[in-house]
Amino acid sequence: MMKILVVDDEKDVRVLFEQRFRREIRNGEVAFSFAYSGEEALAYLREHFSEVVLILSDINMPGMSGLELLRHIRQDYPVNPPPPPPTVMMITAYGGQHSYEEALRLGADDLLTKPVDFAALKEKLHLLNNA
Repeated sequence: MMKILVVDDEKDVRVLFEQRFRREIRNGEVAFSFAYSGEEALAYLREHFSEVVLILSDINMPGMSGLELLRHIRQDYPVNPPPPPPTVMMITAYGGQHSYEEALRLGADDLLTKPVDFAALKEKLHLLNNA
């Protein structure tokens, strides 16, 4: 089972992901946890880091931005401990080149734009799960 942490200040994102991944959740292929701020995500990771395979984080959030969260994840959790660090995909409503370059520089594995293309995301998850 792939454990995924979704970080977004918009609470309705939970319903959206649970609807779009209904079959995968029911089949036990994925399990989602949700954090509604960067701070909440870090608190969750302190308790569950070894379980999380993928983090999907919005970039633009009040308080700690997704980019600040990414910086913490990559600095606080070394690259080679067992288990391996989670894959981090950043999500932004603004497809600006600066956000993309900054996310990659900070260690993001991928950048998605809103609205999320769930068919493409499912394909990425399939590839990640079979890597």
